[in-house]
Amino acid sequence: MQIVETTNEGLKRAYTVTIPAQTIVERIEGEIQKIAPQVRMPGFRPGKVPANLVKKMHGEAIHRDALNETIREAMDKLVADKALRPAMNPDIALGEGYEQGKDAELTVSLEVLPVIEAPSLEGLKLEKLIVPVAEEAVAEAVERIASQQQRFETKDGEAADGDQVIIDFTGKLDGVEFEGGKAEKAPLVIGSQRFIPGFEEQLVGIKAGDERVITVSFPEDYPAENLKGKEVTFDIVAHEIKAPAESKIDDDFAKELGLESLEQLQNLMKGQLEQETAGLTRTAMKRSLLDQLAAGHDFDVPPTMVEAEFSQIWQQLTHEASHEEDPEAALAEIEAEKDDYRKIAERRVRLGLLLSEIGQANGVEVSQQEMSMLVSQAAQQYRPEDRQRFMEYVANDPMMAAQLRAPLYEDKVVDFLIEKAEVTEREVTRDELQAAIEADADGEAAEAKKAPAKKAPAKKAAAKKAEAAEEAPAAEEAAAEEAPKKAPAKKKAPAKKAEAAEDGEAKPAAKKAPAKKAPAKKAAAKTED
Repeated sequence: MQIVETTNEGLKRAYTVTIPAQTIVERIEGEIQKIAPQVRMPGFRPGKVPANLVKKMHGEAIHRDALNETIREAMDKLVADKALRPAMNPDIALGEGYEQGKDAELTVSLEVLPVIEAPSLEGLKLEKLIVPVAEEAVAEAVERIASQQQRFETKDGEAADGDQVIIDFTGKLDGVEFEGGKAEKAPLVIGSQRFIPGFEEQLVGIKAGDERVITVSFPEDYPAENLKGKEVTFDIVAHEIKAPAESKIDDDFAKELGLESLEQLQNLMKGQLEQETAGLTRTAMKRSLLDQLAAGHDFDVPPTMVEAEFSQIWQQLTHEASHEEDPEAALAEIEAEKDDYRKIAERRVRLGLLLSEIGQANGVEVSQQEMSMLVSQAAQQYRPEDRQRFMEYVANDPMMAAQLRAPLYEDKVVDFLIEKAEVTEREVTRDELQAAIEADADGEAAEAKKAPAKKAPAKKAAAKKAEAAEEAPAAEEAAAEEAPKKAPAKKKAPAKKAEAAEDGEAKPAAKKAPAKKAPAKKAAAKTED
């Protein structure tokens, strides 16, 4: 095999790789010898079919497989001989003039990871913002639970706003019942706005035993096409009227929730609040840590990794903007700051590579047990019958495995750095802690241009995505190095993102992964919004 380097500029590399025809022929002959004993053909005893007939029958498939395997081995050799650390899957193009019996000439282009010196961990200083959980906050949390557990008691007389009615209803369009518009003894709180506009208001004044016909119109944006904007009637039968009852917060209330006492409920709420604020505290520390790392390191990063990261950010931003009240204005706003988000993507990739370097230099690893747990958790988003296929898919796809592993790996590196840092503590309120986190999120954009002070709702969504640059930069450089070696050879190897995993949620590549669980279909004429 002959390798000729054609480009060596910055992080870009390109090569022509020539695979001798004889190498491919030998692999084809080897494959034929392997499968010949298994081929069945009329007139020949099992395993006695001549090699030339096997080749005639299966030659095209054998040649294709042999060529792909030879290309894969050539890529492994290229990476090893040139000591390359590919940032993404290489682009591999087979010469257009190639035909069986000729040398295979490949054009290979790729970007390599930068050489990063292991940074010094001396001088890291972090402030740990601690939020003591006040009794008032615990009381508010308990009261929220009580409000969510609203009790109702049967009452005589007419239903009023806020009362619960137990009703049968049957929806009709032009006098004919429609699918999904019927229910028996359905509880509905008048004023809860669970049903389509105008439905609940017409139940005011109804009494137990009453029958009533109401007329309503479905919204113009209702998902069922046959009901969109249509006027329909509902036959109503009221069974019971209930009025809100005071929820007394005491031991009996706690026992209704399956607990032993009010004190146990209060302790549970306190623990939950402490857990929430601990998560916010860690987020603030992590942001500060990443800011310090970003300020102290500046090196070139592979453009393809930046583009992949930016594409992920941009896809989320445009999705969120499209769901704003004024999508055009929201899209225009983020479009005006597109370059800023590209810089955020670059920062993110740089931090990811830096964290990877720190992790490798200090022996940070994700154990096999931890990895198995990650795969098992990710498999739960699929239908039960597809979960095993998903796990096999991850086992055979290094890039997919790297995506799943990255968030945990990054968190372990961050925890390692926090342990090494000089940490001081300061008590703050929850609002102050939240403000500090938001200030850090805005500060992260300082690497790009300063965002306008006044932000539309779409920009808030964008800021969340910017926060993700602090939360989860691409990590696990090792996975990026390994993946191209094992990627199946193709005429054009797809450019996949090495290991960015956003907010702890990695989405599997679509190709071989089993289909996810389909969402349950809503009844076409469901009366709830």
